[in-house]
Amino acid sequence: TIGKLAHRLKAEAGQKVLLAACDTFRAGAVAQLERWGERADVDCFSPNETTNGPSAVLYGALDKAITEEYDVLLVDTSGRLSNNDALTAELVKMKRVIQKRMSTGFDEKVKPILNLQVPHETLLVIDAAQGRMALDSAKQWDKEIGLSGLILTKLDGSAKGGSVVAVSRELGLPVKLVGVGEGIDDLRDFEPESFVDGLLGIGVAGGGSSKEGKALEARLTQMRKERTQRAKTAPKPSSSPAASPMGSSAGEMTLQGLEDIGSMDMEEDVGEMQMITPGGGAGAGKNKAKNKNKKKKKRKNKK
Repeated sequence: TIGKLAHRLKAEAGQKVLLAACDTFRAGAVAQLERWGERADVDCFSPNETTNGPSAVLYGALDKAITEEYDVLLVDTSGRLSNNDALTAELVKMKRVIQKRMSTGFDEKVKPILNLQVPHETLLVIDAAQGRMALDSAKQWDKEIGLSGLILTKLDGSAKGGSVVAVSRELGLPVKLVGVGEGIDDLRDFEPESFVDGLLGIGVAGGGSSKEGKALEARLTQMRKERTQRAKTAPKPSSSPAASPMGSSAGEMTLQGLEDIGSMDMEEDVGEMQMITPGGGAGAGKNKAKNKNKKKKKRKNKK
């Protein structure tokens, strides 16, 4: 990806480009970048006996870029997992090296003041086949070093790169470039419409015709209009306080007002009120009284 970007910067913008081979962890990474530098016809600063660590290589590349007046310095770093603390710390260190080397002033102790305006771009390269891990990694690196954009690669395969949508939405990062092949000219500007067509499998990007994308867009527009029209013409819900939450008639209960109760003839409608005791029924009190009278009579007869 970095070799293709260098080619575009030189061929399209006429800029003098220098590559920094700071991926010292992966075997063969430096040699691979040097070959891409030759293909793009740009210079490459590689590790040597005195500069063999990522930060040391970067510092040497910065010196060369400033001294020889290069327009652009592209720094290639190693691929890594966000939970690799050692490599993440190395990224943070490399960012400070850039800010320190490109300082524009000194403090009271004659130490360079960090230039917070650099690096000008920090681009995260995302494989189209990556899933949830792409979002987790992007969040961690954006927190540690700050990202400015995304590059989506390997879109020429079966993978659609849907993970980049989540990364862009969550972090508010633009997708700037996409890789669509192995050729040196296969790094292109990101086109949202064709990317969405590819995700949905429609249009030219989705393997079909351009008419499919236009037909889908027209159908979606029509559906939105119909939904808006239904919302305007739909009857408004009743605001009556007597309305039942279960519907207009189901579950309704008619309550009699207090004024109606006051006009009732209590004696005619209610009748005689009787005391009900736990003994059972309204006549339980009278039965107990009769039993007591019988007991008194028996006592008198015995006497």
